[in-house]
Amino acid sequence: MARSKRPDYYDILGVTRDADEAEIKRAFRELARRHHPDVNQGDDAAEDRFKEVNEAYAVLSDPAARARYDRFGHPDDGSGATGFGAVVDAFDDMIGDVLRRRRAKQRGRDLRYTLEVSFEEAAFGCTKTIAVPREGAAPREFSVAIAVGSREGAIKTLKGEGEPGKGGAPAGDLHVVVRIQEHPVFRREGNDVWCEIPVSVPQAALGAVIDVPTLDGKVRMRIPEGTQSGRVFRIRARGWPRGSGKTPVRGDQMVRVMVEIPTRLTARQRELLEQLAGETGEDVAYPQKKGFLDKVRGLFQD
Repeated sequence: MARSKRPDYYDILGVTRDADEAEIKRAFRELARRHHPDVNQGDDAAEDRFKEVNEAYAVLSDPAARARYDRFGHPDDGSGATGFGAVVDAFDDMIGDVLRRRRAKQRGRDLRYTLEVSFEEAAFGCTKTIAVPREGAAPREFSVAIAVGSREGAIKTLKGEGEPGKGGAPAGDLHVVVRIQEHPVFRREGNDVWCEIPVSVPQAALGAVIDVPTLDGKVRMRIPEGTQSGRVFRIRARGWPRGSGKTPVRGDQMVRVMVEIPTRLTARQRELLEQLAGETGEDVAYPQKKGFLDKVRGLFQD
């Protein structure tokens, strides 16, 4: 008997013609999971394959239908087998109804919104109002609370505030991603806040009290005489907040002092610096240079 040009049901499920009920069921479950429309949304080929797998299983899992198929083949083979075509058509209609219902009732798509906040807003927390465009609905305004001590890339999820669902299905979620603007003075390392403060040569040499900006405003900081460029000072509990509550624990503020060398000198300033250079000995006035020379002295000796 000539076989049909339609795909063989056994080939569709990947089983032999003498496969038992358990083998057929196992093959069907694996293929159904792989080609399920929920896993392959928008893939028409996967949907057709899913229907094909279901059709094959509907026949081969029914002993009577399988026997008719083994004897007569597909109903369009001209064999005159009665009843078989009606079974397949009814199954096609059932699967089609299921797929149509699933398409008609779908959860709304999740949305992602990047919210840019200032360095200070991320540190101390704030409330921002955002307007999110959504497909199938007018933009709604939301108030988003940014937590104290928020980090770059932190995500706040607003349940049910994404795109509307279809057919009564729930709406998606709105994921708000925090992006922190760069600060012109501060940078954060862990829970510490760093800044660099320029000081003059006289301030570094003689010592001074200088104003230092912090997240809480200016503070007065003393630098001792003989301060070298690049020295780091610590101001306790003026850094990045961490934890929650009315009084969150804070890191420290780290202040790096940078000694600024003047690029333009008046005649009197030059005269004074030359006088200083003549009156100070290198071994006493320049301890870092002395230490450096001690380390490399051996390189210049025979």
